[in-house]
Amino acid sequence: MNADPIAQRPWWKDAVVYQIYPRSFLDTDGDGVGDLPGITARLDYLQALGVDVVWLSPHFDSPNADNGYDIRDYRKVMAQFGTMADFDAMLAGMTARGIRLIIDLVVNHSSDEHAWFVESRKGRDNPYRDYYIWRDGKEGGPPNNYGAFFGGPAWTFDPGEGDEASGQYYLHYFAAKQPDLNWENPKVRGEVYDLMRFWLDKGVSGFRMDVIPFISKQPGLPDLTPRERRAPQFVYAAGPRLHEYLREMRREVLDHYDTMTVGEAFGVRPDQARDLIDSRRRELDLVINFDIVRMDIDGWRKTSWTLPRLKALYTELDQAAGPFGWNTQFLSNHDNPRSVSHFGDDDPDWVEQSAKVLNTLILTQRGTPFLYQGEELGMTNYPFATLDDFDDLEVAGRWRDVKHRVSEEEYLANARAMGRDNSRTPMQWTSGPNGGFTTGKPWLAVNPNTAAINAEDEAARPDSVLAHTRALIAFRRGSTDLKEGDYRDLDPEHPRVFAYRRGAGLLVALNFGRETARWPLPEDLAVDGPAFGTAEIDGRDLVLPGWGWAILRVRP
Repeated sequence: MNADPIAQRPWWKDAVVYQIYPRSFLDTDGDGVGDLPGITARLDYLQALGVDVVWLSPHFDSPNADNGYDIRDYRKVMAQFGTMADFDAMLAGMTARGIRLIIDLVVNHSSDEHAWFVESRKGRDNPYRDYYIWRDGKEGGPPNNYGAFFGGPAWTFDPGEGDEASGQYYLHYFAAKQPDLNWENPKVRGEVYDLMRFWLDKGVSGFRMDVIPFISKQPGLPDLTPRERRAPQFVYAAGPRLHEYLREMRREVLDHYDTMTVGEAFGVRPDQARDLIDSRRRELDLVINFDIVRMDIDGWRKTSWTLPRLKALYTELDQAAGPFGWNTQFLSNHDNPRSVSHFGDDDPDWVEQSAKVLNTLILTQRGTPFLYQGEELGMTNYPFATLDDFDDLEVAGRWRDVKHRVSEEEYLANARAMGRDNSRTPMQWTSGPNGGFTTGKPWLAVNPNTAAINAEDEAARPDSVLAHTRALIAFRRGSTDLKEGDYRDLDPEHPRVFAYRRGAGLLVALNFGRETARWPLPEDLAVDGPAFGTAEIDGRDLVLPGWGWAILRVRP
């Protein structure tokens, strides 16, 4: 066991994390689905990029109702992705290159095809019945008015089998094929801790914990109010035993390994997240907070965002973490649209410049940066033409809920902007057929702009988004100001320039727009010169070209 992490700086604070969605990374056998050998084949690419940690989205055996987030066997590799030998080879290759691996821990729910649930639904007296949450109906309907995130009620009626028919409902916050586990049952918690040990003993360095705040349910499962039903995640994430469960997990498992734990904090507000990541409390190391990436999402609708609001959220999250917490820094992942289409400018004339600005933002904030695959290239949202083009069950489920009151055109426009499939289109390796992702038919269409945005081309150009990201990761590695320095927004209300101090020696300035911006340098700072960037200094003004950026060395 390592020394108390409060007393020494944990390795994950200085790391840069790269998320791989294996289904869409690289296919080596021509079936149109990415696989583990595909990841192994690109480890030199990741090493050259400079990342320290790979977060691997679920690789477990699954019927794929939700692309792997419905797990049938936690100790088996999904057949489409390869074998356990392929996993071991991939992990060994990462270790040899100094890259750590964290994997998804999906234990709020399992697949309905998991052996536990298959047994659980056989009857009320089955020993696995209490592994899940079963309830009698109420007034001819579900036990309460909980809604599922993928549309419809969060309860499914199951008649049971034969003479032991149960006639009860089971709870699922997501799809009906993703029944929620009952964490009140100590046997369930023991099973989870055992499977965590299984993967840690293999050599993984920790876990990204899927919707982990949802594991503690509300006592009695009371109905939601009309207001709560509009955003049920804030109720689902507020169960009374969450902190107890996480501290137990720490004692039973994590304290015995050198780990990194990252909790997906959907439904957790910044002030609540503070307790989860306070190192004195011994719960999680980091959380993935959605305040920024969902700042302009209202249910299924895309709204609007402003730069002052974005800056205010960065300050709020940084202050909420406090001296004993540490944040993740990200603008996209497998559940959110491409960052350059969301926060940048994906017009072909501006996509590279804006992608550089956004990656600079991620890599110069206080916290551990998380890059999503393709973000280092400036990959963009896919031009979905119809709802049938989407694979995501969330898009289909929500459409069923709203189609009686919303036009298909309106719904499609919002799904096109914010749908999860935008980030799940295959990685663009080359300008060739299917972007070099597969020799077969890809499971999800490759973005047609792969001729202009691809890794092969960008690796050959010193002015590419890829080259910029590599250089910035290397710069971050050698900068104490970026790794350890405090953060202070210098101009919170400026509508286009995001300027902030990092530590004692750096100033970062980013232009969020196409027009040149002149920004007056603070009078109390002496500028020693640019470290990186596209800006010029004119007297006491910093001149930022459209979607320009600068990292300046400064002193008081």
